[in-house]
Formats: sequence, C-alpha cells, structure tokens
Amino acid sequence: MTKIGLEIHCQLTKLESKLFCPCKADYRGFEPNSNICPICVGLPGSLPRLNQKALEKAALISLALKCNVPGKISFFRKNYFYPDLPKNYQITQFDAYGHTSIGNNGIINIEGKEIRIRRIQLEEDPGRLIYEGSSEKTQITLVDYNRAGTPLVEIVTEPDFESPKQVRVFLNILVDLLENLGVSDPVLEGAIRADGNVSIEGGNKVEIKNVSSFHDLEKAVHFEITRQQSLADRNIPIELETRQWDDRRKITVSARSKEEEQDYRYFLEGDIPWVVLDPKYIDSLKKQMPESISSKKDRYIKQYQIPIQVAEVLSSDKYYSDLFEQSYNDKNAKEIANIITTDLMGFVDTKEKRAQSKLSSQHLSELADAIISNKITRNSAKTALQEIVQTGKSLSKIISELDLGQVFDESALLGVIDQVINEEANAVNEIKEKPETVNFLVGKVMKKTMGKADPSITLQLLKSKLGI
Repeated sequence: MTKIGLEIHCQLTKLESKLFCPCKADYRGFEPNSNICPICVGLPGSLPRLNQKALEKAALISLALKCNVPGKISFFRKNYFYPDLPKNYQITQFDAYGHTSIGNNGIINIEGKEIRIRRIQLEEDPGRLIYEGSSEKTQITLVDYNRAGTPLVEIVTEPDFESPKQVRVFLNILVDLLENLGVSDPVLEGAIRADGNVSIEGGNKVEIKNVSSFHDLEKAVHFEITRQQSLADRNIPIELETRQWDDRRKITVSARSKEEEQDYRYFLEGDIPWVVLDPKYIDSLKKQMPESISSKKDRYIKQYQIPIQVAEVLSSDKYYSDLFEQSYNDKNAKEIANIITTDLMGFVDTKEKRAQSKLSSQHLSELADAIISNKITRNSAKTALQEIVQTGKSLSKIISELDLGQVFDESALLGVIDQVINEEANAVNEIKEKPETVNFLVGKVMKKTMGKADPSITLQLLKSKLGI
C-alpha cells in the first residue's frame, strides 16, 4: 500500500512585517541582504518580538482547516546548520508538551476522501541560496537573507494520500482556501511550497524536497513510487533519506540521510513566552472568517440559479468572486457570472493582466444589464468587455465609438437576410430535409451584421421568409 504525506509551507504574504522583527515581510524586489536587521540575522543581544497579526492569520488557517486551536501555544528552537539559516536555528513550533502548535487534528475532504491535518505550525522562513556559474567546477553559492524571518505557516498532513493525483487535487483546493482567507498570494514566487513524504508497504519514508511547482510535485511523487516499487521487487532496502527533484532529468536524487526529531535538539525558545489564547479571542477570530468557498458555491447555485460548474469556478477564485460580489444584483447575477467565466477569464488570465485591467464592478454591472435589456448582443458585449479591460472607457462611449448597438430594425435585417439567402442557395435547399440548417443561416446573418443582430429576431424572420 502506498502512503503519501505532505508538508506545505505557506508564506503569510499579506503581512507588513516579518515574524519577529519590523523588516518587510515582502522581501521581493530588494537588493540582496538589504531587508535585514540584527534580529532576523541573529546578532548577539537581539531579541525577537512576536508579530500578533501573523498569529491571527495562522489561527484563521487552523480554523478554516477545522483544526483544534489550543488554549496556549509555545515556540521552540530547531537547531541545525545550513548556510541560509543565519542563527543556526529556526524559531518554530513543536508539540513536545502536548498540542502547543497553532493547530492540530484538522481535515479536508477531497473527492469523497478525508485528508487529515496532523499539525499546523507558525515559524520563520530561512534565507535563500542562489547558485551562479555555468558548471559544477565554476559554480558558487551565494546567500540572500532578505527572506529570513518571513512569517510562514507549515501545514503537515497525515500520510492519507494514495496517488499523485490526490496530491494535486488537495493542493489546488488548499491554495483556493488560503487565497479566499486573504492570508497569502499564491501567484508570488515561493509563496506556497510543498514537500512530499512517500513510502510503500514495508519500506522507509522518503522525503522529496526542492520541488518548484505542484505540477512537478505530482511528477516527483509518481517517480518516487515507481522507484521504491522497483527496489522492493529486487529486495533492495529503501533508505530513510531526503531526496531532491531534478527538474532537468525528471527524477529524484539522493540529497542526505533523513534527520529524526532528536537530531534537531528542539528546546523551548526562552526569548518568547508562552502565548495564551483566550476562548473569547478565538471566537472573535471565527467571526472574522470569510464565507467559505463551498458556502459561496451553494449560495450562487440556490439563490441565483447559476450552473454548478460556473459556480464552482466563480467561488474558488477570490479575484473573480470578489468582482462578482461587488457587481451583481438579483436580476443580473446569472448574466454577470456568465460574462466572468466565459469571457473575462480569457482577457485577464495572469496576475499582470489583472493588475493592468481597467474593469470596475460598475462596468460589469452595466454590461450585464445592457445584455439583459437587449441593448447589445452577447457577441458585441464580448468586444465591449475587451475594450473596457484595456481602456476603462464607459460602456455607452464604447458602444457609440465601435457602433456595437443591437440591430432591431426589421427592414434592415430583412435586407441582410435576403443577401444571405441568395448567397447560400445550397443551405436554403437543405432546410426542408434538415430544418436545423437554419441555424447556419442565422450565423451568416450575425457575421454580416458583426454580431449586432438579435439572434432570436433573426431566427423568426428567417423562418417566416423560408416558410418553415
């Protein structure tokens, strides 16, 4: 039997400062080793001070994952030497005296299967190693401590996954949940990282680290399962070790023997006292919790009759769900959902495009209302939407400038219909045997009017003209 567990590292990117000092939590864009202070590089005499906002965000994650949040929490020193760890220890959490991490015993359901969350801990991120040089002989390793001390939440699951696909589905659900909570921006480089622990029946656990993406983690887990099964078939022992993913060769390679908990010599962080979490404080955090993705999805379906697949897509992405919430009313909700999922997602499919978009909730509401009132066809609405995203102009101005107003005049439409009938004689002759061919003629009329003709009126006129 295959057992797979995960350790997910989520940076709390929405915070202003690091976990124990005033340096910027968002280290990106700084010159190397310029976003540091005596505290985050561990100079003698410096003392850490816990970021209360980081504690709140970590508690929100625990509550969202249905974890138990203890009455008091503690911090420990995890001792190990590595060049990117300036203090030679990491301040983290460890359940040495019962459950004293920020969360424990949670659960997420994926495709009918329960994935248990063993522990959630709040800790500091280490620095970054940067490799330069074209070959192993000339390669040098540089250290950038700008990231050291960034607030990080580690989510440790039980080994409940049975396949690489389940791992990928779980991570996608978790990322949506974290984004919905407003604690992390998953698009940022390094904001959410995951390591895998893989074992087959009778074998030791192997940890897979340094995987750059969830897609690669899925492939790495698949490779590791195959590798271990191959060793077992040949009666070769599976070593307890840490392996790295070689993205170029698409294999895992041995990095070092796997450390045990005693190797880290955990002991209480004497510079940070125990933190007491009053039940009233936890209750106040529960009231801050945003509506869950599943609750949003159910509301969209039941209240606005939005199709299940559309509601699923809309509710799982915070950018789109926020836009929907700000722009809809009882009459246009379904139309706005349709515009977002069929058209807008194609225009702003990257973080950069979203940031550059000039679209407002008012634009979206006006566009939906114009479609519902037949002032503009859906085809023309797509053209208008693209123009709004790029320029931010009002809908009325775009309709006027691009001449997108819907064609209602029957005499004008009949003239276009006559042209189409003359040009498509073969299709006209087929209509008696194949009545559905009339839809082909409707499409031709739409094309000639650049999408401005009302499809239903066009269909009625065609049927009347052809006697069907």
